[in-house]
Amino acid sequence: MAILRIFARHLAVFKKIWFTNVMFNFIEPLLYLTAMGYGLGSFVRDIDGLSYIQYIAPGMVASSAMFAASFECTYGSFVRLHYQKTFHAMLAGPVTVRDIVAGDVLYGTCKSMLFGLVILTVITALGQVQSWWALLIPLFLAIPGLAFSLLAICYTGLIENIDKFNYYITLFLTPAYLFSGVFFPIHSMPGWAQAVAWFNPIYHSVEVCRALVLGNSNPSLLVHAGVLVLLAALLMPLAVKLMTKRLIL
Repeated sequence: MAILRIFARHLAVFKKIWFTNVMFNFIEPLLYLTAMGYGLGSFVRDIDGLSYIQYIAPGMVASSAMFAASFECTYGSFVRLHYQKTFHAMLAGPVTVRDIVAGDVLYGTCKSMLFGLVILTVITALGQVQSWWALLIPLFLAIPGLAFSLLAICYTGLIENIDKFNYYITLFLTPAYLFSGVFFPIHSMPGWAQAVAWFNPIYHSVEVCRALVLGNSNPSLLVHAGVLVLLAALLMPLAVKLMTKRLIL
C-alpha cells in the first residue's frame, strides 16, 4: 500500500535522527517532573489523595504524546511540503493526497505512542505507576496521537509561512496543555471552565492516562476515548481537503 510505503520512508529518516528526537522528548518531561513534582510538589498539599508528583506524572505521559504528534505534523510535515517538496515528488508516482496525509498521520501517531512510552518508562522507574493497567497506555495513545496529528496537519494545510506555527503552539497547544488537568484538577475550576474542558482533546487523554496509571478502570474512560475518536473522524476529510488545495489546486 502507498500509505505503508510513505510510512516506511518516514521511518528510514527517523532511524538517522532517532537519538536526538528521543533525548529531547525524554529530558524535557523529566525536568518538568523533577522541578514541578519534587520542587513545587513539596509546597503543594495532596490532590485527590495523591502526592503532587503522583498527580502530574500520568499527565506528562499524555502531554509528551501530544507534543510528539503535534510537532511532527506541523514542522515536520511543513518541511516535507514546502521546503523539501517531498509530497510533490510522491504525487509523481501512484500516490494520492489521501495517501500522503494518512502516511504522515500514521507516522505522527506512532511517534506519539513511542514518546508516550518513553515517559511512561520514566515514571515507572520513579515509582509513580500503581497498576498493571498502565500497560494499556501505549495502545491508548494511538487515539489521541491520531487526533493531534490530524489537528496539526489541518493547520499545516492552512499556512504558507513556517513562522505561523508560533500561533498554533502559543494560542492552542500551550493553553490546551495548561488547562488539561495535568497540573491541577479540572473540577477545581468554575462550572463553565469544566464544560469547556470537554472540548480540549488533551484533557481526555490525561484523564485516561491518569486512570490507567492508578488502576481506576471504569466505563467513563470509553467516553473520553470516544470523544477523541469522533474528533479524528471529523478531521480526516478536512485534512485531505486542505492538503489537496496546497498540493494540487
